[in-house]
Amino acid sequence: MEPVTLTTDRLRLRPFTAADVDAVYENCQDPDIQRWTTVPSPYTRADAELFVTRIVPEGWRQDGEYAFAVEPLEGGPLVAAIGLHLRGPGIREVGFWLSKEHRGRGYMTEAVGALARWAFSIGVHRLLWRAEVGNAPSLAVAERAGFTIEGVERAGLVHNDTVRDCWLGALLPSDLGLPSPLPYLPAKAPTRA
Repeated sequence: MEPVTLTTDRLRLRPFTAADVDAVYENCQDPDIQRWTTVPSPYTRADAELFVTRIVPEGWRQDGEYAFAVEPLEGGPLVAAIGLHLRGPGIREVGFWLSKEHRGRGYMTEAVGALARWAFSIGVHRLLWRAEVGNAPSLAVAERAGFTIEGVERAGLVHNDTVRDCWLGALLPSDLGLPSPLPYLPAKAPTRA
């Protein structure tokens, strides 16, 4: 797929460019980003170059991962990264990080909402969110974006060579009032005699 640009009331989600390497490197020095995401730790400039110039373009070309740089609509610094990762036919997982100085403004909830609407427009029928148990800021974003938290997935994430439990949530097109690309037949609660 060719990279696209999405906009919200305040943000632009655009393809990464080589000019983003320094900003990605600087943001990923944040101990919270290294603690809660799967970026390498320590995070080197070479890691940022690899991500921006190889991993991101290959993800788009192979239709496996779609990564976006997030910046204010009126212009300004890179404030976040967000992406969709392939998890199965019609299933994608959202992942993100937000620069420390831009937290608490609702930017990530806004970006997740825009990305979800776009994902549902390209045939996704289930959008997943996972975060290591304890990552309360990520949980808050998922809940504000409308994800239903489905539980704890034991040993669901690998981080720093250790498997960890994670919260799991899902967002369906119908949660946002959008049509699904496939019919959905929800399970009915069993009746008891």
